[in-house]
Amino acid sequence: MKKIVSLLIVVVLFCSCSEYQKVLKNEDVAAKFEMATKMYDAGKYNKAIRLFEQLATSYRGKPQAEKLFYMFSQSYYKTKQYYLAGYQFESFVSGYPRSEKVQEAAFLGAYSYSKLAPVYSLDQADTVKALEKLQAFIDNYPNSEYIAQANETVKVLNGKLEKKAYENAKGYNTISDYKSALIAFDNFIADFPGTPFKEDALFYKYDSAYKLAINSIPSKMEERLNVAKVAYNNLLKFKADTKYKKQADDMNAVVETDLQKFTKIK
Repeated sequence: MKKIVSLLIVVVLFCSCSEYQKVLKNEDVAAKFEMATKMYDAGKYNKAIRLFEQLATSYRGKPQAEKLFYMFSQSYYKTKQYYLAGYQFESFVSGYPRSEKVQEAAFLGAYSYSKLAPVYSLDQADTVKALEKLQAFIDNYPNSEYIAQANETVKVLNGKLEKKAYENAKGYNTISDYKSALIAFDNFIADFPGTPFKEDALFYKYDSAYKLAINSIPSKMEERLNVAKVAYNNLLKFKADTKYKKQADDMNAVVETDLQKFTKIK
């Protein structure tokens, strides 16, 4: 009995595949649409995509086009082809602005681009693009059911940019390019005022200012020591019991001692 059931399953699958291949190769667009819908409903999205690709041009402007392009977009999304999904969802929104699916399509289009955003250590051009798409969705559909998810995704993507900017600034400190580090940390703190890395950024800004000062030529040292002192005070103002307290205090003692030398000279 089991062998018979297994044989029947094989026969059904073979017939189904043969039917699909037959429709794929013929010119009957109605049959293609029916088969594409069948494949889509069965979750066979890659097979559906092949048919949708054949139908896209001939169905544009027809009554069933809205359904076709929605399924086409979803098929790309379900198969994690996010660049193509984003493009197709955007085309759907543009082509069918009155569709009941327009908000869902607008969100999934923007969300698809967020899936292309790489880890923070890589180039963040796709992250910036995704943020622009998501912000446009939030602006256009402020009361959408997808707003909470859109806002959360924006938060995650901003976190990538934040981490990237912090690590870039810290990288300048690591390679002893203290002038660039000071500029980068200033920009980071201005761009991300609520960052969880603020304590670290303030310390490494101070560390950069300190090392730049103590390694300066005499004519520039006093001014740079004062810059370092301000950076130290800003760190303690932000968090008096900072985890860098002992190290910062030791560095500040050197700064104060060196500044006193300039006072005596005057």
